[in-house]
Amino acid sequence: MSRLADEEPLDEEPLGEQPPGDSPAVQKETPLPWSQLGPLLAIRLAEPVNMTLCMPFLYKMIESFDIAKGPEDVPFYAGLLLMSYSLCQAVPTMYWGVLSDRIGRRPVLLIGLTGDLVTFVLFGLSKSFTWALVTRSLNGIFAGNSAVVKSVVVEVADDTNRPRMVALLPLMWNVGVIAGSAVGGLLADPVTQYPSIFGSWEIFREYPYLLPCLAGSLTTALGLVVGLFKLKETLVVGPAASAQDEAATEATPLVATPIADRAQSRSMLSLLTPTCRRVLALNVLMCLAISMYYHIYSMFTASPSRDGGLGLSERSIGISLAISSVVVLYMQLVAYSKLTLKYGALKCCQIGLQIMIPVFFAIPWLTMLASHIEQSMSGFGDRQPDPWPRQATLEYCVLWALLLLLLAVRMVGDILAFTSINLIVSNIAPSAASLGAMNGMQQFTGTCTRVVGPVVSGALWGWSVKHEHIYPFNSHLVWVLCGLLIAASWQLSLRLPSSVNVFASGQGQQ
Repeated sequence: MSRLADEEPLDEEPLGEQPPGDSPAVQKETPLPWSQLGPLLAIRLAEPVNMTLCMPFLYKMIESFDIAKGPEDVPFYAGLLLMSYSLCQAVPTMYWGVLSDRIGRRPVLLIGLTGDLVTFVLFGLSKSFTWALVTRSLNGIFAGNSAVVKSVVVEVADDTNRPRMVALLPLMWNVGVIAGSAVGGLLADPVTQYPSIFGSWEIFREYPYLLPCLAGSLTTALGLVVGLFKLKETLVVGPAASAQDEAATEATPLVATPIADRAQSRSMLSLLTPTCRRVLALNVLMCLAISMYYHIYSMFTASPSRDGGLGLSERSIGISLAISSVVVLYMQLVAYSKLTLKYGALKCCQIGLQIMIPVFFAIPWLTMLASHIEQSMSGFGDRQPDPWPRQATLEYCVLWALLLLLLAVRMVGDILAFTSINLIVSNIAPSAASLGAMNGMQQFTGTCTRVVGPVVSGALWGWSVKHEHIYPFNSHLVWVLCGLLIAASWQLSLRLPSSVNVFASGQGQQ
């Protein structure tokens, strides 16, 4: 019988407590199935690259459209552009998850990758805000495959290697963030940045943001090609009595979902137990804070210090995100699986949230140092090419050191919190047949916050820059709000039972 057959069994566990790190019998970890996991990781890499690649040049891109009346209006239009992507991603996300439970995981993933590839290249051809808005929206529609990837990973894993396999998904996300940010910053407007190489390329003079989009689309193309030739179906959607007697093909399921298990598939409303509602609410608060952060960071770093920013160039913005994200490799490949096996996913989530709270309050104070640098270094406040390393002063080095330190600490907290919430969502699914729906709900609620977050943060940033108010209603306002949201997330996580550390779908199959 499924562990969640009753309405509220999870809520009977003590809140906020963790199971002991050692168990009576410690099982040896099963080797990772790289033949199936490799294609999934390639597919998972595509979404974060496409989502973050435009962040370093978004400010300049909006300025080039001549739609903003002044610098203080740029964040609003940038927020609309980011919102369109997230809104159009949110609407079909639940549909993709449920559809994958019916027709299989593989076709849903391949459809999404194909549409993602085409629309992302079209976004690079943007010459107006309208074109950028339409193509970015279409790109969001096809970007809802992450929930399906999570379902496949959980289906091919077992209790011994599930934490490590689930941890690889946010690893690829963060690698994608690194790659997207770096590519976007280094390749935007190549005619201006690299005149000796691209000065004669009229296509890049006409479309200054096409080159980074072409480079970023290579990850989507890789995921599509690998998925076509290597990805195997993991869900049986019809009678499979004779499947075991036939020769294996690319569509042969690796994990057959039992008929009895499929019968346990529930409606959406029946999955919303009190614990599930708390987990989804926690996911919403966390994602809202981070979506606001990602949007405001590009505005904060690109804006001059007189408007509460740092005045960095597109290249420097991309480099700052890429360098600070190197910590991802150690955390995801080495540290996280050990931490979650010892302390549990819930405790790791709580620690990650606690780590991020002071970071959001501290980052905007860097403007004071940037303002001092602007007074002693010509061009810095006007977002001219950064003086590093030709004219770098001690203050400039200190600014970069503090910025990278804060970003690295935030990344550690991000990894602990979001990897854990992904694992918790999979753990509370009552059966394997409900994994797609559960991950779809998580993806849907998280994507909805990416609709609200950019608009709210952009509007608040513009308002705080236009009006001179005392702290915290000055340029610190958005950062303070992000910190408060993470603090509220931490408080909510303390109300979750320790049973969310256990994979419920496996209980009924053992």
